[in-house]
Amino acid sequence: MNLGIERYETILITGANGLLGHKLVQLLIHREHVLVIATGLGESRLPASYAKYYQWESMDISSEEQVNSVFEKHRPTTVIHAAAITQADVCEENKEKAYIVNVLGTKNLIQAAERFGCYFLYLSTDFVFDGENGPYIEEDQPNPVNYYGRTKWEGEQLLKQSNLSWAIVRTVLVYGVAEGLSRSNIILWVRESLMAGKTIQVVTDQMRTPTLVEDLADACLLMVMKKSVGIFHVSGAEVLTPFQMAEMTADYFGLDKRLLQPVNASTFTQSAKRPPKTGFIIQKVQNELNFEPKSFTSGIGILAKQLKLADS
Repeated sequence: MNLGIERYETILITGANGLLGHKLVQLLIHREHVLVIATGLGESRLPASYAKYYQWESMDISSEEQVNSVFEKHRPTTVIHAAAITQADVCEENKEKAYIVNVLGTKNLIQAAERFGCYFLYLSTDFVFDGENGPYIEEDQPNPVNYYGRTKWEGEQLLKQSNLSWAIVRTVLVYGVAEGLSRSNIILWVRESLMAGKTIQVVTDQMRTPTLVEDLADACLLMVMKKSVGIFHVSGAEVLTPFQMAEMTADYFGLDKRLLQPVNASTFTQSAKRPPKTGFIIQKVQNELNFEPKSFTSGIGILAKQLKLADS
């Protein structure tokens, strides 16, 4: 990376230890005139091969002091805010912590970014909607039915009220794999369960537009480079039930679909209510950014290749 240039962009990423964070760092470190400041709690879990191409800062976004210190040190021009407690049940069971991280943490970042005039891209979720009338366009009115969705909606409001140039990227059921990350997703869960000969229950009465993490990272990069402003819905284009996703996963890997048991969401006891039918209409991001997501089957194939590489 050539940093000996007159002008370059300093991009600060929060949540860099997460799945999207991994992919964003991977994309950005190979761009000219970009200095990447990757941040997260504790030590970096990014692949060792990336280490010389970015700078790591341990930063707890809920600490105003830590946030201000990192911003003063690096003076970013762009912030990609991907850090959050994203597990809906965890947020429901730990509302105070969810509020501190997802709302106050976002407030700390926005206030710091305002001092440096940053462009600010905020990752949000389909869970800001109640799921009664999906799939949704950007202008539809949010009405979260769980605490996670509420915290992300409050974060959106803080950004809208700021003096920043901003974009909000809402996304849906992100899936993918990254080196050093063990967090599962529906494809991995179905594949591993069926390979082990387990019968699994999969819901038929929820609808989503599942999002390949590489597609989401690509869309974020496009927005950062163009400095897009406003709300954007970024997801896959196919509206699918989890059961349909499970069937497609079984088909791809040649596994026994008879082990898939269709059930209603009411079968499961979960702390956080799930919106039944969300998913996104993505015409805005397709038209404005020429974004075209992979099909779900193509996404399974990309994930399968990555798993193969990881095992070799």
